[in-house]
Amino acid sequence: MQKNLNFNNILKNLNILYIEDEENIRINIKKVLLLLCENVFDTSSTEEAKIILKEQRIDIVISDINLPDNDGISFVKELRKTDKTIPVILLSAFTDTKYLLEATKLKLVDYLTKPIDFKTLNNALQTCVEEILDNSRYLILFQNNIQYNVLHKKLIDLNTEKEILLTSKELELLSFLIKHNNRIVSADELKSNIWEDYFEATDSALKNLLNKVRKKIGKESIINISGVGYRLDF
Repeated sequence: MQKNLNFNNILKNLNILYIEDEENIRINIKKVLLLLCENVFDTSSTEEAKIILKEQRIDIVISDINLPDNDGISFVKELRKTDKTIPVILLSAFTDTKYLLEATKLKLVDYLTKPIDFKTLNNALQTCVEEILDNSRYLILFQNNIQYNVLHKKLIDLNTEKEILLTSKELELLSFLIKHNNRIVSADELKSNIWEDYFEATDSALKNLLNKVRKKIGKESIINISGVGYRLDF
């Protein structure tokens, strides 16, 4: 029971990418997913899914097999070229031996036949959480042996095994850069997401905050692309 409670808490903080071309099904399953997880990115095409994967930190992928622009099997095959461990759940309206044989080669967490009930989907997601924990996908290692636990939002100096305390603003900045680690984030985007008060969101306030976080995770861990923005490097 305690394990399930912990897994549910972890799942709440993860980002799910859900691909389904049938709008009614996508809307209904997204509603179910949002009961379990706070962040769900849904799309009807693999092309848009690829854009989301580039722009967002995605922890779990759920995809229908039959899609208009590409089949789910081919999409996951392409995904596996760059990410060997991200948990993937495939959905299908029917059980096809050919698909099943192909799917076994893709290291799937599960292959679910639609219509999907809440318990089946929840069990598959719990397995995804277990894989994430087993593969340490929630741990980010920065310079000088500084490690950040994404799930618990804690920064640890592995040399001393002591926690490095982060202020709320430092945590917001780091979390935002991690969430969008696959792209460059502009200064304006950072300011608008970290400060509620427009007058507090000054260039000097952002620069000061960036310097404080750099001191804690390593100077070169936040790259400044002149005239464009910032990107996290780990």
